[in-house]
Amino acid sequence: MPDPRDIVLQQAYADHSRRWQDFLYCYPVISRRSKGLSIGINLNPDKACNFDCIYCQVDRTTPSIVRKVDLAVLRDELATLLDATTNGSIWLESPFNALPPEQHVVRDIAFSGDGEPTTFPQFDEAVRIVADLKRERHLHDTKIVLITDACYLTKPVVAAGLRIMDENNGEIWAKLDAGTQAHYELINRPNYPLSHVLANILETAKARPIVIQSLWMRVHDQPPPDAEIREFNQRLNELLAAGAKLKLIQVYTIVRQTTEAYATSLTHAELDHAAQMVKTAVPIPIETYYGALD
Repeated sequence: MPDPRDIVLQQAYADHSRRWQDFLYCYPVISRRSKGLSIGINLNPDKACNFDCIYCQVDRTTPSIVRKVDLAVLRDELATLLDATTNGSIWLESPFNALPPEQHVVRDIAFSGDGEPTTFPQFDEAVRIVADLKRERHLHDTKIVLITDACYLTKPVVAAGLRIMDENNGEIWAKLDAGTQAHYELINRPNYPLSHVLANILETAKARPIVIQSLWMRVHDQPPPDAEIREFNQRLNELLAAGAKLKLIQVYTIVRQTTEAYATSLTHAELDHAAQMVKTAVPIPIETYYGALD
């Protein structure tokens, strides 16, 4: 039988609401990949994205409350949220009260949200706000995380933001859900070819170690073919051979409602199989994150 605490946490993983109180841009979540409290920053409140992933959790059937980002408001919201973690008030709220006391810390402040954060034209300024607040509150161990589809990592304003992250315990989580163009188009429905993403990952990862985030799923009730996973492994090994510094691969599956109903979670055994194929072929540490409790 699953542990009751695991059930509560699993429900929290499945409910990554972008709303907290009446805030517009900042929100707290319990993140399985962050292993605790993550504060999200939504730079895409208009819900626009350059990808149209079949597994996306963003509800685009409802109108956006706000369409533009006011950086002064974003700063105030983030400061208030950080204060709530230090004065203890947030740990009294559900679901954050499910975390044990030793996890009453902010694991990271993550640029995520309802679209691709690097499309925001003032991305570097947003990163600077986070870095300043983190430093003011002596949150040296708290990471600044960028969760990205890697299409715009080499834009000058993004590169400037990445340099700020480098100086402030930053970490890039770059999406790579496929090894072939065909599977990439099936899963991500992108605006750039896979070769562009791989080139951006390579250039970025030559400058600093990055994390690869890879989501695997059933599509029309079929798990990913072994041949596709082998191609994925080959792309990673090509990146390494070209000089990319890859520090970790996150191999995970769906845990929340998806845009397309035919995109569903892998079983534990199916995800273990995919992760094992990666682990035996690529010399990088792997972390595995499952969907629903078996």
